Amino acid sequence: MCGIVGLFLKDKSLEPELGAMLTEMLVVMSDRGPDSAGIAVYRGADDGQVKITLQSPDPASGFDGLAERLGAQVTQIDTHAIVSCAPGEAAAMRDRIRAMPELRVMSQGDAIEIYKEVGLPRSVAERFDIPALQGSHGIGHTRMATESAVTTLGAHPFSTGADQCLVHNGSLSNHNDLRRRLAKRGVTVETENDTEVAAAYLTWRMNEGDNLGAALEAGIEDLDGFYTFVVGTKTGFGVLRDPIACKPAVLAETEQFVAFGSEYRALVNLPGIDNARVWEPEPATVYFWEH
Repeated sequence: MCGIVGLFLKDKSLEPELGAMLTEMLVVMSDRGPDSAGIAVYRGADDGQVKITLQSPDPASGFDGLAERLGAQVTQIDTHAIVSCAPGEAAAMRDRIRAMPELRVMSQGDAIEIYKEVGLPRSVAERFDIPALQGSHGIGHTRMATESAVTTLGAHPFSTGADQCLVHNGSLSNHNDLRRRLAKRGVTVETENDTEVAAAYLTWRMNEGDNLGAALEAGIEDLDGFYTFVVGTKTGFGVLRDPIACKPAVLAETEQFVAFGSEYRALVNLPGIDNARVWEPEPATVYFWEH
């Protein structure tokens, strides 16, 4: 099962509504995945700071005095917090965070923020006030766990590179082999979730010089199983289905936006959807849009 939604805004006047639209789309998909949910939102900052999104299972203690301990600006949002630092300080900041076992990194980048927890999409969105968030694009996922435990870390989206995230509906059959191959190249993953392996694979390909489109094309050969991927980068939004394409997927495009849903009902309340070009993405075909 699992339900995916994605929204890439072409019309900047819609950016204040991104969080509200994504939340509504994801809530419609609740019955496809009742155990956990998450949303990645891309919203750049004018101050040139890098944002590191953290999660703590015990935020009362995990975030207590964190700004002083890290020497950085920290904004707490329920069980998550955003740490802001200068780009040149990001690597050292990650090292300090790794030394704090009560903290988990959800994402890092100039624009990305990831919020995810156990629970239904509506409750997760309300906890983090997702409807109030603005941004240029975003991706949401509601999960039905089939291959790993129901935990915050097992929820989607997964981010394994700066300003990159991936959500997945389906199952990879060669993820354990791929996990071992990536480990030999110095790429490690934190969970048993096959989706994180797919995200790490794309990060590795892009670190080797591929752009996202080329990395996704390579994945058609290297990733076995059935899947629909929706991927976000700092400026882009991509979709890929496996060569059989047995998992449901719908794309819609207007002059104002590109939208994705596991089912069309997730898209029906978007502005101008009646005049949108609506289609089912072709198997083994990369679709990508970029600002």
